[in-house]
Amino acid sequence: MTVHTTLDSPLGELLLIGDVRPDGTLALTSLSVPGQKGGAAAAADSRPDPAVFAEVVRQLDAYFAGDLHDFDLPMASRGSAFQERIWAAIDEIPYGTTTTYGAIAERVGTSRAGVRAVGTAIGANPLLLVRPCHRVIGADGALRGYAGGLERKEYLLAHEGAILARVR
Repeated sequence: MTVHTTLDSPLGELLLIGDVRPDGTLALTSLSVPGQKGGAAAAADSRPDPAVFAEVVRQLDAYFAGDLHDFDLPMASRGSAFQERIWAAIDEIPYGTTTTYGAIAERVGTSRAGVRAVGTAIGANPLLLVRPCHRVIGADGALRGYAGGLERKEYLLAHEGAILARVR
């Protein structure tokens, strides 16, 4: 059964979508923000169920409070084998650090020419924030390509201490 809820956050309202397993536990399948490129929407047969997301909400609140650095949530992504390899590499990027698209390509055995495909796979990440694609930056240090918007990417990296926030 597919369920969903929303949560107010410093990034705006988060849409959480998950599947309830036969044992009653939740597997998070999507976390998206308003205006996200390729962001999910709750399906017509999905039902609102905030209670089943209690642990997800607890961990997100702790992350935004600065008390949690690593999410420990059951997740069920649905991607191609290539996307899954890229997403697994993203899951390994430590809190407060960044890496580059080229480094991810190298880590999964993709040629430098495949960096664009890596970027596309990263952009298709359905679990924004909890799978930390915001920690992937350009080789020149520039913040590039974040489905949730570069302002959110900058906020998350500054929140984690990976960059200094820019004064606007």
